[in-house]
Amino acid sequence: MKEIGVGIIGTGFMGTAHALALVTAARLFDLPARPRLETVVDPDPVRAEAMARRFGFARHAADWRAVVEDPAVDLVSVTTPNHLHRPMALAAIEAGKAVWCEKPLAPTTREALEMTRAAEDAGVPTAVGFNYLRNPLVRFARELIEAGEIGEIWTFRGIHAEDYMADPDTPWSWRLDPGAGGGVVADLGSHILAMARFLVGEIAAVNGDLATVVTDRPETPASPVRRPIEVDDVARALLRFSSGATGSIEASWVAAGRKMRLAFEVTGAKGTVMLDMERLNELRLFRRGAAAGREGFVEILAGPEHPDYAAFCPAAGHQIGFNDMKAIEARYVIEAVAGGRPFSPGFAEATAVQAAVDAIRRSATAGGWQRPADILYEAGGPT
Repeated sequence: MKEIGVGIIGTGFMGTAHALALVTAARLFDLPARPRLETVVDPDPVRAEAMARRFGFARHAADWRAVVEDPAVDLVSVTTPNHLHRPMALAAIEAGKAVWCEKPLAPTTREALEMTRAAEDAGVPTAVGFNYLRNPLVRFARELIEAGEIGEIWTFRGIHAEDYMADPDTPWSWRLDPGAGGGVVADLGSHILAMARFLVGEIAAVNGDLATVVTDRPETPASPVRRPIEVDDVARALLRFSSGATGSIEASWVAAGRKMRLAFEVTGAKGTVMLDMERLNELRLFRRGAAAGREGFVEILAGPEHPDYAAFCPAAGHQIGFNDMKAIEARYVIEAVAGGRPFSPGFAEATAVQAAVDAIRRSATAGGWQRPADILYEAGGPT
């Protein structure tokens, strides 16, 4: 069988998730090529060695260039902080390697567009880790929408709320750097914006509001010195879609008690479909037309009839989780690389998401409705 050599930059949460996803996908799916774990990199050589041993990488290193320069690596997985994506991805693309990058693709639309064009010019496949789009029930929801089962789409309502920054004494980190992490509108907002685009289509205009509720944080753990915060903790935006539908999104990383509430509700002329990732195996569907007093939402549990679920379990209602969605994502990344064809979402789609993020930022400061297309044009993209 054909093999694809993989190198992973980063050994944290997402680096581990990528490695586990590749190993899982190779065992669960009938892939056209087998992923072969070649090189893993972390600035801490102890962490790099531990991950190499844990997953069976052939080599480990402390310098990320070791992955790019490794002739045995065909696919580079970038799981580092956001501001490091661009130099790593561009170097991999220049070396003719496919790139699987975590979200958001880059801190700005201009940088994301540069990465997209470099990949297009080089003709290499790219993928971006919006793995929640790979939930079998999210893809089922899109099938329902595209089949017209809830009619013409009128509205989208979405939220991504977590609480990992809710404690005011959580120390400053790269996520709070305006030029690196970019606040919650980028960190979590990119996920719900990607979901909105996936289900309803292109976002034509946004009207945003950003709020910082924790105004300073310790410079380091237990430090008495507190650093002022310049990014948002809560982001909200009204949306207008190219289709004529309207909607709203909210993102928060200070939502006490919320661990993974990425939820959406899509309403059409004939019904509504809704899903909350805290209960990611349960979709709720409402169809108009039942007799008075008998209308209501139907709960549909994830099962083998839904995309990719059967690889994990032959019985409905037995549930898949976060790492399973990542394994499904890995499946399609490997298939794209093996076939030399585009992956969705790739760099171009992630750039459109970033343009929406930047349009929300502009709206929050300048006021009024802002068009992601204008942000993209100013970055050097098409009108």
